[in-house]
Amino acid sequence: MAMESKFEHNKVEAKIYSEWEKSGAFEPRGQNPYTILMPPPNANASLHAGHGMYTIDDILARFRRMQGYAVRWIPGRDHAGFETQFVYEKNLAKEGKSRLEYDRQTLYQNIAKFVEDNSGLIFEQFRRLGFSADWERAVFTLDPQVVDMVYQTFRRMVNEELVYRSDYLVNYCPHCGTSLAELEINHVERTDKLYYIKYGPLTVATVRPETMFGDSALSVHPKDKRYTSYVGSEVLLPLTTRKIPVIADSMVDMKFGTGVVKITPAHDPNDFEAGKRHKLPTIRVIDQLGRMTLPKDVMISEINGMKVKAAREKTVEELQKIGAVEKIDEHYLHAVTVCYKCGRDMEPMTVPNWYIRVEGLKSPVVTAIKKKKTRFYPQKFEKQILEWMKIMHDWPISRQVVWGIRIPAWYSTTENLDLGVTFLNKEGKPVSGKIGELLKTSTLTEIEAGLQTLSAPTMAKYVVSESKPAGDYLQETDTFDTWFSSGQWPLVTLKEDEYATRYPTDVMATMADILRMWVSRMMMFGLYVRGEVPFKNVYLWSTVTDAKGQKMSKSKGNVINPIDLVDKYGADAFRMALLFGNGEGGKVPLVEDKVRAMRNFANKIWNMARFYLLMQEGIKREKQGVSENIEDKKILKELGEVEKKMTSLLEKYRFAEAADTIYHFLWHTVADEYIEQVKKREDKGVALNGLRQVLLDSLKLLHPFMPFVTEAIWQEINPGEGMLIVAKWPEVR
Repeated sequence: MAMESKFEHNKVEAKIYSEWEKSGAFEPRGQNPYTILMPPPNANASLHAGHGMYTIDDILARFRRMQGYAVRWIPGRDHAGFETQFVYEKNLAKEGKSRLEYDRQTLYQNIAKFVEDNSGLIFEQFRRLGFSADWERAVFTLDPQVVDMVYQTFRRMVNEELVYRSDYLVNYCPHCGTSLAELEINHVERTDKLYYIKYGPLTVATVRPETMFGDSALSVHPKDKRYTSYVGSEVLLPLTTRKIPVIADSMVDMKFGTGVVKITPAHDPNDFEAGKRHKLPTIRVIDQLGRMTLPKDVMISEINGMKVKAAREKTVEELQKIGAVEKIDEHYLHAVTVCYKCGRDMEPMTVPNWYIRVEGLKSPVVTAIKKKKTRFYPQKFEKQILEWMKIMHDWPISRQVVWGIRIPAWYSTTENLDLGVTFLNKEGKPVSGKIGELLKTSTLTEIEAGLQTLSAPTMAKYVVSESKPAGDYLQETDTFDTWFSSGQWPLVTLKEDEYATRYPTDVMATMADILRMWVSRMMMFGLYVRGEVPFKNVYLWSTVTDAKGQKMSKSKGNVINPIDLVDKYGADAFRMALLFGNGEGGKVPLVEDKVRAMRNFANKIWNMARFYLLMQEGIKREKQGVSENIEDKKILKELGEVEKKMTSLLEKYRFAEAADTIYHFLWHTVADEYIEQVKKREDKGVALNGLRQVLLDSLKLLHPFMPFVTEAIWQEINPGEGMLIVAKWPEVR
């Protein structure tokens, strides 16, 4: 039966994929294990352009499978705690509801249902792209074995005193209700008002007058002669009955404002450090809901409970009444820290947090990288990760969100009477206070049933347990930072009997922008738990951008849906467009013209195969043997060189160059030159042998990049010889 006049991707892709899956081709065969772990996309995500770079993993899986390795590409999905809860809360807001209307357990179950209803789509979309993962082995980061591993690691770290609790100042987003690591915040330039406020004889310039109620001191530079006489004296804090000292500290910029700064340790990172140096009290005046919570010495009681912005206006109004506002600069340009998710202002504040001491965990990673136990491609990323390891601080691993793995720490309510608790009572109303007081009017059972949040002082006694200990215990309501669980990905995806042969895994390919957040932590945990690096090679994908090289975003209106391109031009064209003509580790502009060009390439090789089959009709093919024809010898020599080059490039993770190599060989050498010569040949039977070998070997070389069209052609010109996906990679001649 003759081939169709052109390659119709919509007619064959689903059929071919089904044949691969039913045949068990995605499961390991052969002797030597080769293991790839899929970076787990968000469970409720749908495909975006960046996911196209998972094609790199599939190229490696297909290449190594054809080389005879027992390839296992393990897929997964991430619960993506903060991200997922944020999406869920946006949906709640559309219904006019808030997370604060639910107890913790109910909220968790609601989010779990939301994730279940909205997940699974991305794996189906990955199948559309031809990804040959072992889907039966998919792991979700809230699966029982993952939670167990996370608990084991945490318990061991607690026992080895690598975990501590501290009121260390964090970047807190009151809107999202959680603290964020330094990598999760953005800095934006903005014009705000700069207020000059008189503290008796001294004037302070600040953009945050509402935090003055948490001031512990004023500070001047020790070399600033204007203020030498004031150091050691006290000034009255406006709108309060409190006096605060004037101190000298070299952190002060003499050129900023008046050269006098207010020190508010609970709400500014520099002030926090100064507070520690000078043993100043830390007075928190903004709570985790972004509302003012004032000390008793503040004279303007109505500011208590106000949101920050309203409190700022009211504070300035009251200061103006007593003549304490010297002037206001209406156009002060400065950098503001905002939440990377919701874009709102972060509040630096002290909240009890769980931390990991990283100093002892970092050095084995650095040693392993320097000894090339793990290699990075492109190589420039090795320098980047080493620089990050140098400056990595202790890691806050707790998040004030519900969706995630809950920290298995339990507090006795009789031993810790000052636990801060918020719960919904039997009427569904929120009640907050210290547990010692709350237990006078409510039972522990009622509090536990309606529990929303628990805030334990940093010195609170706790026990680590997977289940509730006997007695009057309440569990920590914070969850582990998502990177804490996904950082153990290589430890939770393998089965116990696979560690001997598949750990370290062979390759981790992922986005360059999570090198610090994810790759570094996987290496820390791998070396800590198993004493060995979790992967031998790390490949950092290029970044997919729009045609102008800009990052895609909904706000810019430049988002391209890959499925639209796949529907229009086929998965092969989309995959090849991400690689052809691009370097490694840079930007990949996704341009429809390029995807269309790769569709044309698919049709080109389809037509080459059609030509072969048409030529074969009525001509007896010569028996295989060494052709003495000069054109055949030349093309087979070139084919051998391409096979050698392709093998070397793929082993060196130079995917773009490999894609270019096979494209140019097929289009220009085979189609433009060799086939044109074959058309004129007298010895058509001999010519068929040469062309057949060139086509079959070229299909093998192209298959990892364009799996559907190559499989379809293979089955047309090589029927009954098995599927291309499990054919043997050409031996380097």
